[in-house]
Amino acid sequence: MAAPPDVEAIELSLDGHVATITLNRPDHLNAFNEKMAGEVIAAWRWIRSEDGIHAVVLRANGERAFCTGIDIKEGVWWEGENIWNQVDPGALLGPKQHKVWKPVVAAVHGMCAGGGQYFINEADIIICSDDATFFDPHATGGVVSAIEPVGMLHRGVPLGDVLRWALMGNDERITAPTALRLGLVSEVVRRDELWARAHELASEIAQRRPEAIQGTIRAIWEAMDKPRSVAIENGLAYTHIGNLPRSERAPRPPKREPRLR
Repeated sequence: MAAPPDVEAIELSLDGHVATITLNRPDHLNAFNEKMAGEVIAAWRWIRSEDGIHAVVLRANGERAFCTGIDIKEGVWWEGENIWNQVDPGALLGPKQHKVWKPVVAAVHGMCAGGGQYFINEADIIICSDDATFFDPHATGGVVSAIEPVGMLHRGVPLGDVLRWALMGNDERITAPTALRLGLVSEVVRRDELWARAHELASEIAQRRPEAIQGTIRAIWEAMDKPRSVAIENGLAYTHIGNLPRSERAPRPPKREPRLR
């Protein structure tokens, strides 16, 4: 396995077949700057290229925030470029932009504000702690909010709730129970359980045949941009590509009692 990229604004670790990306600017509420954005992009590329990585946990250091978007104190670093070369880095911070079809479990605590959605909109499973809040400061600052709410719509968060999130600015925050009701997250846990729970989910998925898991993820995400009939044909193609003949399949793992949620 190739060595992971050198990082500082994030932490990158590997435990068995599970890689963990930890946002690591807690003194700045994990707001991303040019350095963090570049390191996250490098991390996704490394994760995509390494077949020994079967699943990913995405989390953040610090007590107060998962991520509060771009670091406004450092500002927009691409502003001085030719207008046609300017690209909002938010389009590059999520795994699917880099064709990473390995399952990503995002563990959100504290504040997830504005551009923090870049990190989780393309996660496959999002869980949060009971202290998590989601809000969008763009409207308060007189700035257009586009990529973040569109990503929420793409995940199936109801239109009215996405509009309310984007237009209320700093005046209103989605709490963990509301995020669960809206489908923004699939589970709420105590803060002290968050990281362990995320790693548990990722580890269980990582035990399964990676080609099958990645084909499933790719078929589902690509279906969101296609008419139903095209999505079904596309998915059926992946069953032929990614499924082994029955004679070559590994034995099923021992049966265990399923959890209820």
